[in-house]
Amino acid sequence: MILLNFAHPITSEDIEKINHLTGKPLTEIRDINAQIDPQNDVISQIEAMLDNAGLNQQEWQTLPLLINLPSLNYSTAIILAMLHGRMGYFPAVLRMRPEPETIPPRFVAAEIINLQALREKARKKR
Repeated sequence: MILLNFAHPITSEDIEKINHLTGKPLTEIRDINAQIDPQNDVISQIEAMLDNAGLNQQEWQTLPLLINLPSLNYSTAIILAMLHGRMGYFPAVLRMRPEPETIPPRFVAAEIINLQALREKARKKR
């Protein structure tokens, strides 16, 4: 599984936790700079971020991917819309949580959220 990381660095402890949560080993982590310039076109900046992930059309649709989303809300919304377009479904995402009482503040892997399964469940309430 490939982790596309748009957020804080992933530690070796996080990798162990992610492997346990997914039941599959992470084979690669691709750190993608998610900084945007809010004074310029955000959509084209995010499209460039996804292009920088280095995946071709077939890989977007076939490789097992896990996404660690950025915390900026509109960046995340745009990324999810673009990922759905490229992948044909919503990806699984990594939820990080703050570790209590740490200095400096630290975030750790908490859970994997299957967005496609959530979408399908929500459709039943439509």
